[in-house]
Amino acid sequence: MMRPIEAMSVLITGGGSGLGAGFARFYAERGAKVTICGRREEKIKAMARELGPNVRGEAADVAKDADRRRIIAAAVEHGGGLDALVNNAGNMLHGPITGLEEQALIDIFHVNVVAGMQLTGLAVPHLEQRRGAIAFIGSVHTRRAFPGASAYAATKGALEALTKVLAAELGPKQIRVNCIVPGAVPTEINIRAGLFTEEQHAKRMAGLASSHVLGRIGSEEDVAEAMDYCLRADWCTGHALVIDGGLSLGLSNF
Repeated sequence: MMRPIEAMSVLITGGGSGLGAGFARFYAERGAKVTICGRREEKIKAMARELGPNVRGEAADVAKDADRRRIIAAAVEHGGGLDALVNNAGNMLHGPITGLEEQALIDIFHVNVVAGMQLTGLAVPHLEQRRGAIAFIGSVHTRRAFPGASAYAATKGALEALTKVLAAELGPKQIRVNCIVPGAVPTEINIRAGLFTEEQHAKRMAGLASSHVLGRIGSEEDVAEAMDYCLRADWCTGHALVIDGGLSLGLSNF
């Protein structure tokens, strides 16, 4: 059974742009109460204004304990409780294994994995009250090997393993846990990491279209629709849902 979306209370980390903003738009337009957070205050506040009164924006760094506690409280206040947590905030680290610095590896695991685990722990008492759900955002990097992306892929692989363990652990509390595994979707993560300019990124996305069996890259709404199923379908838990237009099938001309 799909739960009604109206008046759901949803907390989305990394909600100022890309997939996070797309998720926020999807839920706000359908009547949910959405709380978004991100480190860039201007970006978060501007997105909240754009999406309207159903959305509350909070400038916060999920890597900091005090900020995690504050955004949980804000979401509970804004939505009158908490029905869903979307652990979307993340960062990119790129480079050959021979050149990766230890602190950089620690930092990306902190942001991409540890912060979401800690935030999830804080959310559990509230989610239990509403028989709620948690979503982690994985990546097609766990299905296709991209040289130089070992650190990022490792964090996303960790999230898939974490999803299964937490689904088993939190199931008795009637909290469901799933992971969305998207293919190529335009976001700012590679631009923020300094890997591409906006123009280079646009060309790269266009070039990836032919690697998808369906012949196009994905959109924010494509991924939001898949995530919505995982958040609202009452018997879906412990699942890594690949939503990638067939990219992970390894389309080849050989």
